[in-house]
Parts: sequence; structure tokens; C-alpha cells
Amino acid sequence: MGRRVVRFTGPREVAVEETPVPEPAPGEVLVETRASAVSPGTELLVYRDEVPAEMPLDESIDALSGGVDYPLRYGYAAVGEVTAVGSRADPAWLGERVFAFNPHESHFVTDPGALSPVPDELGTRVATLLPTVETAVTVALDARPRLGERVAAFGQGPVGLATTAQLAAFPLAELVAVDPVAARRELAVEFGADRALAPSEVRDAFDPEPPGPTGSDPTASGVDLAVELSGDPDALDDAVGVTGYDGRVVVGSWYGTKHADLALGGRFHRSRIGIEASQVSTIDPDLRGRWDAERRLELAWDRLRELDAGALLTDSVDVGEAPAVYGKLDEGADESMGVVFRYD
Repeated sequence: MGRRVVRFTGPREVAVEETPVPEPAPGEVLVETRASAVSPGTELLVYRDEVPAEMPLDESIDALSGGVDYPLRYGYAAVGEVTAVGSRADPAWLGERVFAFNPHESHFVTDPGALSPVPDELGTRVATLLPTVETAVTVALDARPRLGERVAAFGQGPVGLATTAQLAAFPLAELVAVDPVAARRELAVEFGADRALAPSEVRDAFDPEPPGPTGSDPTASGVDLAVELSGDPDALDDAVGVTGYDGRVVVGSWYGTKHADLALGGRFHRSRIGIEASQVSTIDPDLRGRWDAERRLELAWDRLRELDAGALLTDSVDVGEAPAVYGKLDEGADESMGVVFRYD
């Protein structure tokens, strides 16, 4: 069998193609993939053709530097074994179990500098969650939760649950998770949330009072910080709606071409609520004096070791079933939390 490659061939169209296994160039290594995780939020945007046409897929990842023109490869959570090295590559890489931000394919060649050795104590499937945890770490760094704050985390998919686990490490007054799926709400409590609510309940639970002429009562029930990770623009309006005076909303979701309809004409304006984006491709300028991508990645490995990551992975399927997997995710099958492709 040659190399198997998952290609997005058109809107809602996926094919698994077989091509020759590539040979590493002198300075490269060949990785044979053992598992790769599907990121349902971003990959469904590509699957549905909901990525803005003018945007590159990801300028920070060499394997994803191209535009959104079908056919294309996508994915960024591959774990495999180095099975060949080029003539000028360090032979010590041979046999190493590694992580790479690489699309879904059974074999790939790359510069060794793009690889991260997988810690021995982590299983191969769990190691595919490194980007999930790195995103959660980035959200926590960007959100800057403070001692005694009330925090609401919207969206409890894999990234949302990993973020809930990071936020739960802070000495908050309360951490509330919000998600429409009951099973995910239960997991959120296991991951450290004090309570979990359905979206229909959240407005009643947090009903911020409009500010008076001299400001707002600091004991009002609005949250100090809301984090939006659901990928649903409607959730952003809910996040703004429950945030109290001078509160903050951090948006970790990427909506692609979907637009958010926000009610900004009333309490939002006078309440001085801030809305900020969090995105894992870059580091907050305020942190760049002491933080870089390497330090953040090492922290993500540490946090992944401490996470009950197995709960985030519900499906393990052969990569040949990729077309069916994306179709199922597109239909909104609630029982699927995290999907991993196998390359047996």
C-alpha cells in the first residue's frame, strides 16, 4: 500500500487517495503516521467551504501555508514514527515517535525542526490532542482570569473542555460551563467547572444590571469574564449578554464566513464591555518578552500530561472512512466528541 492522503475535493466532498510514499530529501525525514486527530471546528469550516477565500489556511504552519482552493489537504495533529532519514539528517531521529502539525496522510516528509518528540508517558492517540491543549493554554494566557472572578466558558467540545480544565486551575469565585449537550456539560464538571448550564439557562443565571449614572454595582450577577469557544456566533451574543460592567469577552472561536449578530445597542455600550480575539497562531504582544511558541508548546505538553485526555476522544476509525466521518460531523452527531484517524 502506498501513501493514503485525505483530500477535501470540494464543498462537502472528501476523498482518500493513494499516492507513492515520498522519499526524504537530504535534510529531511520520513514520518509514518500512526494517528491524527480531527479538529471538528476548523475542519468543518474547510469541509463546508466556510473559510474566507482571501485567507491562507495557516501561515504559521509550513504544511498549511496555501490558500483555500480545492482540492486541498488539511489537518494539524499527526503522531507517527520516523522511518527514514535523509543523507544529511541526524540519524538519531530514526525510530523516534513524534508529533507534527501536518495534514491527514499516512506518510509525510518534513524538516526535523518541525517535529516534536512525544513524551514516553503519553499514548499515541492522546498525543494527537497537543494542538487542542495548546489552544486552551493560549486562551487562558489571553483571558488572564483574576483572583475571585466569575467566569463563563461557552462551548464544551474538545477545546472548550481543555480550556475549562485550565481555567479551573485559577482561584476563581465560580467557573460555569455552557453547552447544549448534556453529556458535555457533565464532562465539564468533571474537568473542573463548578456548574454547567444549557444555553437556554444562561441568561437567567446571569442577569447583569444596567449601569447607573455613576457606574455599576460590583455585586451584580454578571460574569467578569466570558470565554467563547463554541464556534456558534449566537453563543457570542449570549456571552456578551451575561458579562457585567467593565467585563471581558474573549473569543477563541473561528467562525469562518459565518457572521455574528450581536445586540450592541443597549447595555453593552454603557457597560464598557471589552471583546478580544484569542488565536493560537500568535502570542499576545504583552507576553512576547518572556513567551515564545517553544515555551508555550512545552507548557501544553505538561498540561496534556495532567489532563484526563481520554475523555476527549470518543471515536477511532480507519483513515479510509474519512468521507463518512466528515459527513457525520457535518450532521451534528452529538455523541462524537473527538475523532482520531488510524493508519494501521
